[in-house]
Amino acid sequence: MADLLGSILSSMVKPPSIGDQESRHKARLKKLQEQDKQQKVESRKRMEKEVSDFIQDSGQIKKKFQPMNKIERSILHDVVEVVGLTSFSFGEDDDCRYVMIFKKEFAPSDEELDSYRHGEEWNPQKAEEKRKLKELAQKQEEEAAQQGPVVVSPASHYKDKYSHLIGKGAAKDAAHMLQANKTYVCVAVFNKRDTRSMEEAMDEIRAKKRLRQSGEELPPIS
Repeated sequence: MADLLGSILSSMVKPPSIGDQESRHKARLKKLQEQDKQQKVESRKRMEKEVSDFIQDSGQIKKKFQPMNKIERSILHDVVEVVGLTSFSFGEDDDCRYVMIFKKEFAPSDEELDSYRHGEEWNPQKAEEKRKLKELAQKQEEEAAQQGPVVVSPASHYKDKYSHLIGKGAAKDAAHMLQANKTYVCVAVFNKRDTRSMEEAMDEIRAKKRLRQSGEELPPIS
């Protein structure tokens, strides 16, 4: 029985020690680092080949690459800088960002870069029309500034327009006139026939109302 138990225990694999676990972890980490380094080397070789073909192709002035991650874009920018080209990254989301490269003699204008940044295709004809309109507007503004402020003169004076109402004099002077204006049945105070005060007039109205209700004959108005 003892021999059987001993043989079983001897056949069992001992658990790894702490030192062995650290060694295995370092080995796996080193392997991953080597794989990552190898991938970068291969990516750089592939990009160098694409950039070299682009340079040799006289019919191409720019090239758009497929979306890449941040590390791949960094490698491509470095490759382009080494050979003396120009490169830009476009796109809002990091996963969708891509790189465009340009030959030095065909470097993009600010308007072209703005189009790519807004996700639009570059149209030279529309850009030229937009530039001309902008120059025309700027020229008109400069001419207007040189001429000074524009003085607007009315077609007719308001006094002429309303002369049949206020006369040829100013409206303020007409308002201060004291003579009667028969057109609007307006008379001066001293020309009024009824010289009673407001209280006297109201008392007479009340008295007439009482007489009318009692049926008596109204006295003649003096």
